[in-house]
Amino acid sequence: MVNLRDENVLRELNLYPLWVRRNIPTPDTGEVNSVAAEADHFAAPLSAELIPPVSQDQRISVPGVDVAKLDWPELGQKVHECVSCKLRAGCAQPILGSGDEKAEWLVIGEDPGVDENASGKLLENMLAAIQLKRGNKVYQTNIVKCTPTEQHTLGADEIGQCLPYLHRQISLIQPKLIIVLGKIAASALLGKEGTLASLRGSVHDYQGIPVIITYHPAYLLRMPAEKAHAWQDLCLAVATMKLSKEKNEQ
Repeated sequence: MVNLRDENVLRELNLYPLWVRRNIPTPDTGEVNSVAAEADHFAAPLSAELIPPVSQDQRISVPGVDVAKLDWPELGQKVHECVSCKLRAGCAQPILGSGDEKAEWLVIGEDPGVDENASGKLLENMLAAIQLKRGNKVYQTNIVKCTPTEQHTLGADEIGQCLPYLHRQISLIQPKLIIVLGKIAASALLGKEGTLASLRGSVHDYQGIPVIITYHPAYLLRMPAEKAHAWQDLCLAVATMKLSKEKNEQ
């Protein structure tokens, strides 16, 4: 397990030496409230681009494929073969996801490009800050499985083509909690319209699974002051997971 007192992780999240860790394995509900209050004093307001939410009728099935019956190998093969949208033409290798296929925690981003740059390192540190590591009870995937070019902006049609694959992944994993990174992924998964500021800070629901929405790591690299709010979201995720487990044990 990663030590929660690891100063390198806290420095990377721009949270050291502002917070002094308590000698506990994970933040409790009281710590979540304390972090939330403290972060509000210096976190800058959100200025995020909006995209149209993907409506229910855009969550189409894959033509000729009963996605709901696919197991992991079949799902991976279908994603590899998919040419349903123009993203595939510029993508050498679609990526279904990575990590523990029976994970308790599911992290959903925008596209696989997060793993190819500094955003991936920051995401790893965000997970490490709450004692998580991809592959150990954590699975990471994205709304779309192909990485767009730098000049391309994701559209609702492209997102809609990939959503059946994501829904099947969630069904196979059956996570206890979902963390969503960014406005695009949140809007696509939940079908909710609104700014990220209005969506984060509360617990949402996807078919009975609690969902926590936070900033995309790429945005945090551009706006490092928002790392404080991201930490607040991660603490909320930990507290929500703890409450969910306690409820299930009763």
